[in-house]
Amino acid sequence: MPARDRRNPGTPTPGRTPPEVVGARGRLSDAALLDDAQVDAVVVAVAPPREADDGLQPRSGTIDATLRYGVDLAELAERAGGPGFRGASGEVVRVDLPRVHAGSTTRLPWAGLPPRLLLLGVGSGTALDLRRAGAALARASRGLDRVVSAATADAGPEGVRAFVEGYQLAAYTQPRRTAAEKGADAEAPAAQLVLLTPEDQPDVTPSVEAASRAAEATWLVRDLANTPSDVKDPAWFADRAAELADGLGLDVTVRGPAELEREGFGAIRAVGGGSARPPRLVTLTYDPADHGVVAPGTAARHVVVVGKGITYDSGGLSIKPREAMVPMKTDMAGAAVALAVVLGAARARSDRRVTAVLPLAENHVGAASYRPGDVVRTWSGRTVEVANTDAEGRLVLADAIGYAVRDLAPDVLVDVATLTGAATLGLGRGHAALFATDDDVAGAIEDAAATTGERVWRMPLVEDYASALRSEVADLRHVPAENPGGGAITAALFLREFAGDVPWAHLDVAGPARATADRHEVVTGATGFGARLLLEALGTL
Repeated sequence: MPARDRRNPGTPTPGRTPPEVVGARGRLSDAALLDDAQVDAVVVAVAPPREADDGLQPRSGTIDATLRYGVDLAELAERAGGPGFRGASGEVVRVDLPRVHAGSTTRLPWAGLPPRLLLLGVGSGTALDLRRAGAALARASRGLDRVVSAATADAGPEGVRAFVEGYQLAAYTQPRRTAAEKGADAEAPAAQLVLLTPEDQPDVTPSVEAASRAAEATWLVRDLANTPSDVKDPAWFADRAAELADGLGLDVTVRGPAELEREGFGAIRAVGGGSARPPRLVTLTYDPADHGVVAPGTAARHVVVVGKGITYDSGGLSIKPREAMVPMKTDMAGAAVALAVVLGAARARSDRRVTAVLPLAENHVGAASYRPGDVVRTWSGRTVEVANTDAEGRLVLADAIGYAVRDLAPDVLVDVATLTGAATLGLGRGHAALFATDDDVAGAIEDAAATTGERVWRMPLVEDYASALRSEVADLRHVPAENPGGGAITAALFLREFAGDVPWAHLDVAGPARATADRHEVVTGATGFGARLLLEALGTL
């Protein structure tokens, strides 16, 4: 069982791991593994008909399984699945095979074999299709112990990785906090998945390990973002980040209220001032030279990831409507992504030096709340006129980005934030808004998005809108006095003011960071969007 937070025994410490996926050599026709009593199901892959009058098409392992079970599995798939089952990716039909009556001398062809078949649609076999197929398999195998599949036997490394990622991502369930099951999963976990691969195909282990690291990073973001804010205050988040980083030997610095005041982090202090639970600023660094990845003294390329960490957002004095507050425990998803990226880089032994900067605060209403009309002095020295206390994310990021640029000397800087409703209105919940001052950085993130399936859409930094950030009483306004539209763009332009000459990208994940329903590898609640994307991009940033 996961470790528990002593302040709230019903809440598990984030860091749960996805279900295990292992590789095994062999075919379904001869694999001794199917004789194991712990194997509950065998996966049979099928694809859509080639022509209108064709039947479902067998895929890797289907013929082997047909020989082993002694039944026509293509015909069984059509009969069990009905006319609606066409072998598209994400479709799955479970078939429980009959057993003979006790005392009967009849021996069925599948006697002694796993008693269930999972007929899994794999579509055209692209990475996208296989990721969705893996996700469907995860949901269909809940409550089972072990599942054996040859669906990826000839998929290649990218296909195997996508399939495993889909499986492990869709297996996620939110921890429950009930009197009967404190900290227990809401549903039974997915089964251990065994991938069968013929001897003449590449070993799947590297693909499985890469997928598992990516899924583990996403699980961490989901666990952190789904933790209720009565538990998850800035101090709790900082403690969890430090614990996880210490376990990997990373350098960690946690600034509390006194350090933030002494060092001039005025924006973070202003946003967190209305809460009884004060802010923190956490910096975590993975240096490949410290871990034997590169020679000591090697100047590794330095990637800094800054993540918005509002552990709860009431809107402050510019208070949100009640309905808009409900999901605000996830308003620190950007900080969780930044943390997951630096931990993932360490686990993958990246040759990049990676630093995560996490500005953590609660945006509450209190006697010390900052007000519309206040002028806040940021860490960089630039002053900001506050127009709306519910635009707090760009303020804490201004402090963190300015500090990162001047004190950490990054080669490239990326910030991640659930920043604007405008990004959601413009792009919906399927895409993050990507802004960048450097085409190579933007291209690296776009290429990574194509690999991971976490979609981004590059948006323009419209120079004509920059004048909307002018203030009569400060260096900048953080919200335009006269709204020119394009709220995600003006927010990005504000952040750009603090990035200096460093190649910079901004990911506004307000849409895809949360989901209201399960869909393929995406789960209800916090989605963990961005963790896999940035881990994939690290090699080219």
